[in-house]
Amino acid sequence: MIAIENIRKDFPILNRTVNGQPLVYFDNAATSQTPQQVIDVIVDYYQNYNANIHRGVHSLSQEATDKYEEARIKIQKHFNAAKSYEIIFTSGTTHSINLVANGFTSLLQAEDEIIVSALEHHSNIVPWQMLCERTGAILKVIPMTTEGTLDLATYETLLSEKTKLVFCNHVSNALGTINPIEAIITKAHKVGAAVLVDGAQAAPHIKADVQALDVDFYVTSAHKMCGPTGVGMLYGKESWLKKLPPYQGGGEMIAEVTFEKTTYADLPHKFEAGTPNICGGIAFGAAIDYMNQIGFDAIASYEHELLDYATEKLATIDGLRIYGPKETNLKASVISFNIEGVHPYDMGVILDKLGIAVRTGHHCAQPIMDFYCIPGTVRASFAFYNTKAEIDTLVAGVERAANMLR
Repeated sequence: MIAIENIRKDFPILNRTVNGQPLVYFDNAATSQTPQQVIDVIVDYYQNYNANIHRGVHSLSQEATDKYEEARIKIQKHFNAAKSYEIIFTSGTTHSINLVANGFTSLLQAEDEIIVSALEHHSNIVPWQMLCERTGAILKVIPMTTEGTLDLATYETLLSEKTKLVFCNHVSNALGTINPIEAIITKAHKVGAAVLVDGAQAAPHIKADVQALDVDFYVTSAHKMCGPTGVGMLYGKESWLKKLPPYQGGGEMIAEVTFEKTTYADLPHKFEAGTPNICGGIAFGAAIDYMNQIGFDAIASYEHELLDYATEKLATIDGLRIYGPKETNLKASVISFNIEGVHPYDMGVILDKLGIAVRTGHHCAQPIMDFYCIPGTVRASFAFYNTKAEIDTLVAGVERAANMLR
């Protein structure tokens, strides 16, 4: 059970106004807000033990190192990785995906095939296109249906002994679709292909168990789950991480350097060149602590209640179309919609004047918008600190904007 009044007190930004109106923040799929408990951890780091890690013998360095590695273990336990060194700190989901794509440059050959889904964020499309350009591999696409789901029957026909990699998001950022990644992973493994799952949109709502999923790579960003921007993680099975070459060269990722030859450090440091986002990593761990204290089952239940409520209320508006699965149990707490005759950008601008923050445009998922032959959508995405009263404000705002723009 969510104690919504107490939870909202944890988020200072929810008390502010925008354009003279109380803030209604429904852009959580782009970035979540940060609770005071995580903000305090960030301030504590810079006030009390700001120092570089791993290489220092002085007390501040050792304290910072301990906190940073404790955060890695928190992330390991949250996602149920087998070993802490299977968790690689990155700057975020995009960095994580590019790290893997770069590593596979030396593992793929011309005419090898890789598969991506039609529901992907650009961050899970462009790096693989670049990989194909470097290697001569062939990119194939799992098509989507008009319901905003993946065509798994066609996916099976795409798989073959030539398939080396499959990429799919856990949850679509544009539509909220929860993809059947268990089936996708199982089918890929039957032909010997590795699977990378983009968990950026799932992590705030679903507690993924990477061992139970048997996924080869899983990636996400801290700022999607109440943490700071500029830090994220790559989970990789130890066997795969050992096969991949380092993504960057520099300090920390080396064992020994001479002008004749350099040898690389063991996992995870092999992939963590240079000074990392130390404070960000520590705060990422604190954010995971915060969300686990509330409980992901409670979060999922409450957010689904919000999704059902918002879907029912918005559906009463004349000319409004919701994109994606009609059944809310197939979605995370995202509603992507348009009003007939109204450009989504114009709707977003008016809602902002009313203090309502939504996202408009193609949401870095242009192939989805091209599929529906639309320029973009209005996307309202809900978090566990939102309320039904805020949804009522959104519905009234959409009705008002629609009357002004039509």
